[in-house]
Amino acid sequence: MSEAWIIDAARTPRGIGKVGKGGLSAVHSQRILSTVLRALAERNNLQTADLDDVIAGCGTQVGKQGACIARMAALDAGYDVRAPGVSLDRFCGSGLTAANLAAMGVMSGAQDLVVAGGVESMSYGSTLQRQAGATLDSGNTHLRAIHPQPHQGVCGDLVATLEGISREDVDALALESQKRAAVAIAEGRFDRSLVPVYHDDGTPALAKEEYPRPNTTAEGLAALKPAFAAIYEAPLDEEGLSYRRLVEAAFPDVKIDHVHHAGNSSGVVDGAGAVIIASPDYAKAHGLKPRAKVRSVATAGDSPELMLNAPVPAAKKALAKAGMTLDDIDLIEINEAFAVVPLKFMRDLDIDPAKVNVNGGAIALGHPIGATGAIILGTLLDELERRDLATGLVTLCAAGGMAPAMIIERV
Repeated sequence: MSEAWIIDAARTPRGIGKVGKGGLSAVHSQRILSTVLRALAERNNLQTADLDDVIAGCGTQVGKQGACIARMAALDAGYDVRAPGVSLDRFCGSGLTAANLAAMGVMSGAQDLVVAGGVESMSYGSTLQRQAGATLDSGNTHLRAIHPQPHQGVCGDLVATLEGISREDVDALALESQKRAAVAIAEGRFDRSLVPVYHDDGTPALAKEEYPRPNTTAEGLAALKPAFAAIYEAPLDEEGLSYRRLVEAAFPDVKIDHVHHAGNSSGVVDGAGAVIIASPDYAKAHGLKPRAKVRSVATAGDSPELMLNAPVPAAKKALAKAGMTLDDIDLIEINEAFAVVPLKFMRDLDIDPAKVNVNGGAIALGHPIGATGAIILGTLLDELERRDLATGLVTLCAAGGMAPAMIIERV
């Protein structure tokens, strides 16, 4: 089996995901992603006609994010028409799943050169009329009866309740995320991968992170009201279905402690990220210098009713496939969808917090759903190089109770 080499990584800044407020909110999603694709091609002198695929994750594939945004963004980036594209949706895990599929294609010998990543314009998605998910569809009572899946924020509070993780715990992690992100930005730790985005007329749209709140305090976080208590009780249909009823169908005796709010949950933002993955033979023949190799990829499923707990089995699976233990891993990126996710992950696997999300996470920087996996993969690679470390693991929870994972090693 061939190795899969990561040649380069790039991403946009993350803009506030609100129309009229965010720097990327008026930029077409195809252009947000094509900005990254173009940067990767230009700075690596990529022969785009040789691309076996362009794979892009996207969580809201409708309207301007539909019609195979991977292919359309590649065309917008000026890629050769012989470069195909495909889009996928594994919810929050989409961007990393795209990279995993690229690595698998190369490692199997079926492909030699792939660009993989993701994009999400949440300012656009938030303007769409929200429809009930599959399990809440009144016509899909069969699945709902088998797996009553509530809102992801409710799941965050439910997991915290079941695990005995307190409001003070989640707020402390949120504050640390802001502090670490502030240091990373001030020291330029993201600069290698960051590419500015421009409007169609050439005027600047966004060149730096918009979401972080470096002045966050413990007192300010403590004053915020829980975000999901009201929706927990609210009726979802005319028959009185509620998230409470869904939770109690699976956990009849639970009394949820609502601990998550806007300050300790991932930020709503727009953004894109991608990586180049190539076979050693292709890279050597075309002068592409590897920055890392993929040691293993994995995807795991867990309880859909709890939704957020699959990163632990995904990480264990990736470690087993690589023949490694956590002692062999220098740095870890786990998406901060909600503060409880990294807290439970670190506790379950007995991981030192000093090597997890060292530059902050989605609580401080934002979580553009389909893009985040590719973004934090690049962040991990940049930080391994900056610290002159060797190995890293990246994983994200995803709706439906899933998680992709990847282990990389610097070359």
